[in-house]
Amino acid sequence: MAGTWRYSSAVIVGLLLTACAQAPEGVEFPPQATESGPDGSPGGTEDCPTEAVAPAGDRPIIDLMFSLAENMRIVSGTETVMFIPDLPTDELVFRLIPNSPGSAPFGNRLTVTDVSGSLVVDFGYESADAYPTTPGGLLVVELEDEVEAGDSIEVTLDFELELGDGTFDRVGTVDGLSWWASGFPLLAWEPGKGWSRDPLVTVLGETATTQAADTTISVEAPSELEVLMTGSQDRPESAGDGRRVWTSRETAARDVSVAAGKFDTARASAGDTEVTVGTLADADADAADIAQDAASIIEEFEEFFGPFPYDTLSIPVLPNFGGGIEYPSSILLASPGRVILVHEIAHMWFYGMIGNSQFRDPWLDEAFASFAEVLVGASGPGTSDLETTGDIGDSMADFPETEEYFDVVYGKGGAALTAARGAAGAEVFDAALRCYINAQAWQIAVPDDVATAFSELPEALQILEDAGAFG
Repeated sequence: MAGTWRYSSAVIVGLLLTACAQAPEGVEFPPQATESGPDGSPGGTEDCPTEAVAPAGDRPIIDLMFSLAENMRIVSGTETVMFIPDLPTDELVFRLIPNSPGSAPFGNRLTVTDVSGSLVVDFGYESADAYPTTPGGLLVVELEDEVEAGDSIEVTLDFELELGDGTFDRVGTVDGLSWWASGFPLLAWEPGKGWSRDPLVTVLGETATTQAADTTISVEAPSELEVLMTGSQDRPESAGDGRRVWTSRETAARDVSVAAGKFDTARASAGDTEVTVGTLADADADAADIAQDAASIIEEFEEFFGPFPYDTLSIPVLPNFGGGIEYPSSILLASPGRVILVHEIAHMWFYGMIGNSQFRDPWLDEAFASFAEVLVGASGPGTSDLETTGDIGDSMADFPETEEYFDVVYGKGGAALTAARGAAGAEVFDAALRCYINAQAWQIAVPDDVATAFSELPEALQILEDAGAFG
């Protein structure tokens, strides 16, 4: 949420070395699937709709307000959440990603200072293997009574985010640039299952499980900065005292990314999607070139996966820390080259649109994004990766080292999907994949959903089974 480190398997070694409520007012959903598909396509069944299903009408509504201090190291924030559980609950659980053992040592820290709401009794922290100097990895809000499924809960959280020294991380600051992604308490609910209390890990990867939410963002920052973030942005307005306010909205976002810096920006279009890229004055990268490359990649992927899930894509370019970190309709790009950009854009479908438990089932986004590189010729098929020891369906807890995680989930996972496509035949495999994308859009998928999509392709299923995809 899909918080989020993203590497191409082709550059792993180098990187290591270096009851439903009404829809919220104003929300427009994509059209629902029809009863039958176009000629030659699978029919419009429940398992295989002809278009991506709409986001849930009872999804969370989140309003975020951030204020970046003049020193660019402190973000003060307020988060208002309206949540409708599908199971009874007497608590709320939020994930505090900046307190992870891979982030907090660099000086990052997320502290919740107050929680209010008519049902709120108290709040506190659970460790969840967070870095020991932080408050904890989970915030737990106690409610006065159990809330029934289908009833709504509204709470407001005040928090402070400290940004540490810039490195390849979701949050940080360097001269003239601050960024924060997953930089607020993340609502950790998985429909049909309940609260996700998975531990934070030392392995370089995500551990979040988040629903797609109707999300509005407001960022107040010094006027000399430009802000690029998740969502369709409005023009900034003056806040007085040398500050401006930027706002955006994303009607189905699992998480949020914000970057504030002295950016020079360039734009390009891919159909109805507007791409905006921001680079710093001393950057080696060219904003216009990246924007055009991104637009071209989007158009290539749309041939396989269907329409791009968002109206916009913002790409703030960070210093060359190595890699990329994707968020809904936004990418923190910290490495030059087409492979990284391809991988991160593929995640707009596999993670942004189709969610998953990144701790329990990381292959559902990482293996698919690595496979997507092969589809557009950004990397080779890597068939030898199929011989790598380990099950691609393992959880984050099963990988003691980052290198092993990358080798198995990215490398072997991408290779297994590539081999499955070859064994089944590209045309029928791509059609089944499109069914999976449309059926699981804006939900949290599980491996059984992949098995359902490929149920009539035994050759493909056998390869994935042999690779350990289904446990």
